[in-house]
Amino acid sequence: MKNLQEINKIREEKRKELDLRVNTQADTREKHILVCHGTGCTSSKSPEILNNFRKILEEKNITNVRVIMTGCFGLCAKGPIVIIRPEDTFYSNVTPNDCEEIIQTHIIEGKKVERLLCKDIDGSVVNSLDELNFYKKQKRIALKNCGVINPECIDEYIAFDGYKALEKVLKEMTPDQVIEEIKASGLRGRGGAGFPTGKKWELTRSYKSEQKYVVCNADEGDPGAFMDRSILEGDPHSVIEAMVIAGYAIGANKGYIYVRAEYPIAVKRLEIAIKQAKEYGILGNNIFETAFSFDIEIRLGAGAFVCGEETALLESIEGKRGQPRVKPPYPAESGLWGKPTLINNVETFANITRILLNGAEWYSSIGTETSNGTKVFALGGNVNNIGLVEVPMGTTLREIVFDIGGGIPNGRQFKAAQTGGPSGGCIPVEHLDTPIDYESLKTIGSMMGSGGLIVMDDTKCMVCLAKFYLEFTVSESCGKCTPCRIGTKRMLEILEKLCSGEGSEYDIYKLEKLAVNIQKSSICGLGQSAPNPVISTLKYFREEFRQHAIEKECKTLECKALSNITIDPEKCKGCGLCQKHCPVNAIEGQGREKRVINQEKCIKCGTCLTNCPFHAIGN
Repeated sequence: MKNLQEINKIREEKRKELDLRVNTQADTREKHILVCHGTGCTSSKSPEILNNFRKILEEKNITNVRVIMTGCFGLCAKGPIVIIRPEDTFYSNVTPNDCEEIIQTHIIEGKKVERLLCKDIDGSVVNSLDELNFYKKQKRIALKNCGVINPECIDEYIAFDGYKALEKVLKEMTPDQVIEEIKASGLRGRGGAGFPTGKKWELTRSYKSEQKYVVCNADEGDPGAFMDRSILEGDPHSVIEAMVIAGYAIGANKGYIYVRAEYPIAVKRLEIAIKQAKEYGILGNNIFETAFSFDIEIRLGAGAFVCGEETALLESIEGKRGQPRVKPPYPAESGLWGKPTLINNVETFANITRILLNGAEWYSSIGTETSNGTKVFALGGNVNNIGLVEVPMGTTLREIVFDIGGGIPNGRQFKAAQTGGPSGGCIPVEHLDTPIDYESLKTIGSMMGSGGLIVMDDTKCMVCLAKFYLEFTVSESCGKCTPCRIGTKRMLEILEKLCSGEGSEYDIYKLEKLAVNIQKSSICGLGQSAPNPVISTLKYFREEFRQHAIEKECKTLECKALSNITIDPEKCKGCGLCQKHCPVNAIEGQGREKRVINQEKCIKCGTCLTNCPFHAIGN
C-alpha cells in the first residue's frame, strides 16, 4: 500500500521518464517503440511483433530502447500499428517479419523504413500521427491515454495525472460540489439516451440508504461497436478512478463493472488494474488516508443484448435471468438488491476525471449548446479508415465519413449511415451535413446510441439492412413483453416476404403500423427502439420498399430472389475482370469482347458487381 506522498512522487518521476510519449521535442536519447495491443491488432499478431522487438533488442544489446504495449491508436484499418517516440514515426500494417528491419534501419542506422510508413487516403506518406487526416479533426478526451500508456502499468497511468482527480475530490471537495461540477459540465450519458450525468448522480445521492452501489455498464452489444471495449483495453484505470469518485459523490462504498465475457483482453486488463489499485491503497479502506472506502468487483455477462438495458443488467448481476424491470422505480431509487444504484457506461465514466481536473467550463466549451464535450464512434462499414474516432459534438456526418473516414472505397457512392446500432436509424445522403448531437439526430429520425456508426455505399439494399437489424433484435429479445416478443417477429416475417419477392404494398402499410405500436407499448428500450431502423429506412428509402413489393426488383442485387444480374453492353470495356473473379464461370466472352452472363450458371453472388471498375453490371 502506498500513501499519497508516494503516489505523487511516482507521478513526478514517471512523467519525466514518459515525457517523450507526448513531446516530440523531448530531450532524451531513449526511444519507446509503442505496439498496439487492442483486439484488432492483437488478432493480427501484434503480441508476436512486440516479442520480436524485445528479442532482437536483447540480442543486439540495445539498452536505450523500450518496447511498450499500448491500447488502440484508433486507425484500425492500418493495423498492426507501431509508433516510435519521441520522433513520432508511424508504421502501419507491420508484420512480425518487419521487426528486424525496423530495428536495423530505424534504431541503429537512424533512417526510416519508407515502405512501412503510413500512407494517407490520397497516397501521401505521413511521418507522424498529426499529419494524418484521420486525426486532424479529432479531440481525444475519453481516449486520451489510449495508445499512449501501457494499460497494465498503474505507474504510467499515474504519470499522466492518474488518480489526481480522486485526490482533489477527497481532499478539497464535498460530494455536493463534485455533483455540481459534473452538472455544470453538461456531460450526458454516452450509453444511448443521453440523460444528464450530473442529474443522475444527484438523484441517486438524494435517496437515503445505508448501502448504495455504483455500476459501470460495459455490456457493449451493438453490432460493430467497440468504443467501450477499447477504453477498457487501453485505459482501465480511468474507469476505476471515475467509479471511486462517483461512489464518494453519491455515498456508495461498492462498485460493479458488468462486462461481457466476449471481451477477454478488456476483462484481463480490468482484473490487473483492480489488483494494482488495491495494492496501492486506491481501492479498499481509508483511500488516501481519508474516511472514505470503496471497492470494485467484475461481473461477466453472457452476451445478451438486452442486458445493456440498465434494469436487465441489474437482474443479471443479482444472478437472475436478464430481463428488464418495470419503471418506475428507477435504479437511482431502487436498483441493485433494492438499493439506490448509479449506472453509467464506460465512456461516460472516462470523461469524469478530465472534467474535474480541467473544470466544467472547459468541458462545456466543447461541442454544442445542448450536447457538450466529445463523442467516441466506432466507424465501420463501407469507409476507408475503419476505426475508433472521438470528435466534438456537432461535428457533421460528412466530416466523420469523408474527412476522418477517408470516404467510400472503390469509387462507390455514399448511400446511408446507421447510427445507434439496432436501436438507431439510417441517415441518407441529403442529411450528410447534419451535426452529430443528440437533438439533431433525433430530429432526422436517428439517435446517438452508444456510438456505433456504420457507413453504407450504393451497393447496399436498405430493405435487407432493415431485415438484418430485425433479425438481431428478434434473437436478442428477452420475451418478457408481448409487443417485443411477437411484434418484432411479425415485422421480420414481413421483411422476409419483401426480400423474397412475396410481399405486397399492403405489407409496407402493416410494417409501419406494427412499428409504431411496438414503439409505444414495449416495456424497455430494446423493444421501444427495435423498429427504428425500419421506420427510418421507410422514411428515406420508401421507393426501395415499393420496388421490392410491386416491381419485384432489388436494384442492389442483395436480395437474390429479386436479382437478375446483367452486363450493360454500352458500359462494358471487355477488360475481363468480372470473368476472372466469377466463382462459377458464368461469364462468357474472350479477349476484348463485351462480356455476357450465362443466367443458368449465375448464382447471383455479386462478385462481378464489386469487381467491375466501370459499373457496367447491374440489375
